[in-house]
Amino acid sequence: MKMNCAKLIINIRKTFFYCILSISSIAILGNCYRGDSNIETVGTSSKKDLVSVNKFLVKKNHQNIVNFVHRKGWDMKETSTGLWYMIYRHGAGKAAGSGEVVTFNYSISLLDGQFCYTSDSLGPKSFKIGNGHVESGLEEAILLLHEGDKARLIMPPHLAYGLPGDNNKIPPQSTILYDISVLHIK
Repeated sequence: MKMNCAKLIINIRKTFFYCILSISSIAILGNCYRGDSNIETVGTSSKKDLVSVNKFLVKKNHQNIVNFVHRKGWDMKETSTGLWYMIYRHGAGKAAGSGEVVTFNYSISLLDGQFCYTSDSLGPKSFKIGNGHVESGLEEAILLLHEGDKARLIMPPHLAYGLPGDNNKIPPQSTILYDISVLHIK
C-alpha cells in the first residue's frame, strides 16, 4: 500500500510537470503563429505565468519539507536558499573551503523513504568545492561542514536535480534527503 501511494504521488508529479510543460509549449508555439505586434505581449504574459508556476512549486515544496521535518521531530536549520540541514555529529577536523576536495559517504533518498543511491554500493563521493559538478544544495551544505561531521540535508528540487530529475532513480521535481559523513577535506 505504501509503495502504491508513493508511485501514485510520483505519477501525479510527473503528470503535473508534463501539464505545465505542455501549457508552456503551447504558449510559446502560439507566439510563433501570431503577428509580430503580439509576440512581446504574449511572451511577457508567458514569462509571468512561468514565474507564477515556479513560485507555487517552491512554496509547495517548502511546505512539504516543513511538514516532513515536523513529523520526524528533527531540529533542522534552513538557509536563505531553501537548504535544510542538521549536523548530528560534530567532527574535529578542518572546515571545508572553496577549492578543496571533499570526500564523504552518503545515502540519498526521497522524502517518501525510497532509497536512490548510497556509498555502500557506489563508494564514497568526492568533488572539488566550487567547480559546480554536483547539486548546488550539496555544494552549499559542504561549506557548512567540517571533516568528521555527520549531517542530514534536505534539498528542494531547485537545489537538487530540478524539474527533470536525474533520468535514473530521482524522479522529476523531487525533494531529496542526503545523509552524509565527511571523511576527508584536502
